[in-house]
Amino acid sequence: MTHPGHAKAQAYIKSELAKLDVKVESWKNVYQGMTLDNIFAFIDPAASAVGSTGWTLVSAHYDSTANRTPGWRSSIDPAPGADDNATGTAGLLEIARILAADRTRIHSRIVLAFFDGEELFFKGSGAYMSSLNRPYPYKAAINLDMVGFNPITDRLDLLWYTNTSAGLRDRVLKANDAYKIGVTPLNAQYAADGNTIMDAAPFGIAGIPSIALCQRYGENDATFPGNYTFHTVNDTPDKITNKRLWLKATKLTLATALELADEPAQ
Repeated sequence: MTHPGHAKAQAYIKSELAKLDVKVESWKNVYQGMTLDNIFAFIDPAASAVGSTGWTLVSAHYDSTANRTPGWRSSIDPAPGADDNATGTAGLLEIARILAADRTRIHSRIVLAFFDGEELFFKGSGAYMSSLNRPYPYKAAINLDMVGFNPITDRLDLLWYTNTSAGLRDRVLKANDAYKIGVTPLNAQYAADGNTIMDAAPFGIAGIPSIALCQRYGENDATFPGNYTFHTVNDTPDKITNKRLWLKATKLTLATALELADEPAQ
């Protein structure tokens, strides 16, 4: 978080969002002397009021690390983070562009969250979730994290958190089929205790229906060989081996968010 590239990423996200007709806010918190900056874009209905609940959260983290590189120094050495997680961040920016251009199907607020501090074990998203009061504004949370590497198949893992997330899990599975998005396989996995990684976790643990889409979760198998450049200085754009997978992950996230936002505000 202390490398100059981190501030450049923040500035880029804000500059891209500034081109759109959306409300943008920063939500900051301090962790071990570092200021973490969560960036929010609010997509509100064109023709109906914004309720205080019933919102949909779509998120991706933009911070990166290369702590698997021997001798890496966070304030000096680069952490390109192309797959982890520029792929998720780029997907979120594209979703922002599409939603801002046409809000006719949006009847409840969609919040796009660019989270900081995920690589510190979701310190940005966790602090934000802890700041929310009941009744929570969000009815669902969707997270994109590492969705650009798989030279073999268009596979994604669909992580879900607690029994309250089962309905959202099923909605995502149905959307993949109904809209012929073509994620194959879309592998649903329960995120058990001890495996609550990614920025969907704080929301899921709090009881908000929450899922995360990622290219692989858990051990390697025949449909995924593993992107071993993650968390290294070699996680560079040339390692994004499956741009088609990135596009499908983005489409699936957008389709699900639109279905959720097509429901009236509460």
